[in-house]
Amino acid sequence: MPTKAELLAVRALHTKNGRREQGLFLVQGAKLVAEALGSTLNRVALYATEEGARRTHVHDAIVLPAHELQRLGTLESGNEVVAVMEMPVHPPMQQLGADELMLALDGIADPGNLGTILRIADWFGIRRVLCSSDSVDVYNPKCVQASMGAIFRVGTHYAELPSTLAALRASGAALHVASMEGEGVFGLALKRPVVLVLGNESHGVSQGVRDLQGTLVGVPRVGSAESLNVAMAASALCMEYTRQHLGYDLSA
Repeated sequence: MPTKAELLAVRALHTKNGRREQGLFLVQGAKLVAEALGSTLNRVALYATEEGARRTHVHDAIVLPAHELQRLGTLESGNEVVAVMEMPVHPPMQQLGADELMLALDGIADPGNLGTILRIADWFGIRRVLCSSDSVDVYNPKCVQASMGAIFRVGTHYAELPSTLAALRASGAALHVASMEGEGVFGLALKRPVVLVLGNESHGVSQGVRDLQGTLVGVPRVGSAESLNVAMAASALCMEYTRQHLGYDLSA
């Protein structure tokens, strides 16, 4: 059985400071734990209820009573297996590949939005997402859950955004900024390599990013909705970037 100190250390992973201090994060639920264990990340510990271990075929888990496992995890219900994983160490940010599309997130505050954007990136084959240093922690349990496993396949980098974007543009990447004032993306020739910046849910992109004067791009509005959720906008824009990259002709 784990000691009280070990269990307290796991519960500390509910917080950003606890995760950063230990270099660890939580993965919860049978499906996500299976993806985590099949990834390249290192497993530190694995906990499950007796029923959860049997049902999910996790035979080397530390078995805990259901009430104790519930305290380790953050899910409101259904906690039956919890893994503690090491955070990956990403290499320094490098220039984009010739055909690469990268997403840059400026001040994203909601962990559910960040997780969903990672899932969108994974769907469209985007391998790297760049986040401003004030964006929400990618290892927040809500973000991990919302990513539906994409967090194990999409590299997430945190940096001082304006200077990093300026360096990427200097190395040959185009800089596009999602904006309601932007030209409709369907009418643009979307050349790669390109960084697409998506801003904060309430305030859009920061002044430092605005000062870079990237090309403003938008999702054409036909109806009367005031705005799109940032993850919705990301999905719509990535679809058009992908359509043009793959050469689909809608007029055919």
